[in-house]
Amino acid sequence: MRCMSCKHGEMKEAVTTYFTRLNNCYVIIENVPCLKCGQCGEEFLNASVAEKIDDILDGIEKIASKIFILDYASAA
Repeated sequence: MRCMSCKHGEMKEAVTTYFTRLNNCYVIIENVPCLKCGQCGEEFLNASVAEKIDDILDGIEKIASKIFILDYASAA
């Protein structure tokens, strides 16, 4: 599959680190499956991974204090 950003590179399966800020904390999710462009480095999450991240964030927002770091595989 070609990269949707640069239109030249090939997308390959990889893992990335997802970082976001919620109302009361920062969340870092490591080892998130993604597709990464070999040319420009752009990363894309498929719909099921994005939905799972949303589910994880919904749960974390209720319990986290300041910084929350977790591994995608153990949370998914």
